[in-house]
Amino acid sequence: MPLPDFLIIGAPKAGSTALHAALAQHPHLYAAETKEPKFFMCDGTPPDRSSQRGPGDAHSALEWVWRRPAYEALFADAPAGALRFESTPFYLWDRASHLRIAETIPSAKLIAVLRDPIDRAFSNWTHAWADGLEPCPAFLRACEAEPWRIADGWAPFWRYLELGRYGEQLQHLYRCFPREQVYVVRYRRLIEQPGEILDGICRFLGVSAGLLDHIPGSNVGRWAPHSPGNHALRTLIRAGAHAGSYVHPRHWRRAEQTLVRVLQRGSAPRPSLTRDQREALLGYFAEDNALLCRLLGEDYSDWLAPDGRGTYTDRRSWAPSGPVASKYSR
Repeated sequence: MPLPDFLIIGAPKAGSTALHAALAQHPHLYAAETKEPKFFMCDGTPPDRSSQRGPGDAHSALEWVWRRPAYEALFADAPAGALRFESTPFYLWDRASHLRIAETIPSAKLIAVLRDPIDRAFSNWTHAWADGLEPCPAFLRACEAEPWRIADGWAPFWRYLELGRYGEQLQHLYRCFPREQVYVVRYRRLIEQPGEILDGICRFLGVSAGLLDHIPGSNVGRWAPHSPGNHALRTLIRAGAHAGSYVHPRHWRRAEQTLVRVLQRGSAPRPSLTRDQREALLGYFAEDNALLCRLLGEDYSDWLAPDGRGTYTDRRSWAPSGPVASKYSR
């Protein structure tokens, strides 16, 4: 039965959705319809509810593809000769996934997109807050709560800081896979030089380069500021997500989308990460950043600067824009 030839393994909030959509346009690549199945985060059993205790976690866990026949079915319609792939951005963080992938598809090629870990954490928090699931209205307070959230069994999505410790993650990954099977991309280059990066990925995969030159826009929702009315909506969304863990995912998703649209009404500007917020987190990543530099032989010290490089929207305003394009389809 078919299994993927390559995987986009992370990191969350670092452009994996955009990269998945871009590569899906290539005539010799086949993207799984379920973009984020999380199959290798399971061990032949459904996700344990004891590790899905955060807002919306148990509901989201119903969508994980943990049965191997169901996972293989995601690739059954791939054209002959096409390389099959899926994108689960938590694989990079999850050490057990490294072992399962190596055991199941040892020849798989892996693509990791790395984003400034503080910018990534802030994007992660704004995503959860705008969707009504994050209960903490202050970014740094949510980061401070991370240890007890982990102890209380919240899912990986809530590990705003830990998900950005790429040095530790890649160090373990390289124990499971030869380096030549791993392609590491800087998020900023994916946004600012999409054609060059997409060509590099195609050459890494062994398919024709020069067919893709854009990535699509981000799936960033509107901002939802803190207010009494929005607080009530967020409480309802979190309660509904808990109740939704006992029904088919499509039923709650339909209701959730309606509530989130109401929550994100208006045109309040999305906040920016402040210099003080960034400086408060620099020490947490310093040692891991040094490890990353040693592992990759590249300089990532700019991630330890007191000023970040902005949001996805900011970057898109500096970089070439437009819909995903394939020269093959022109």
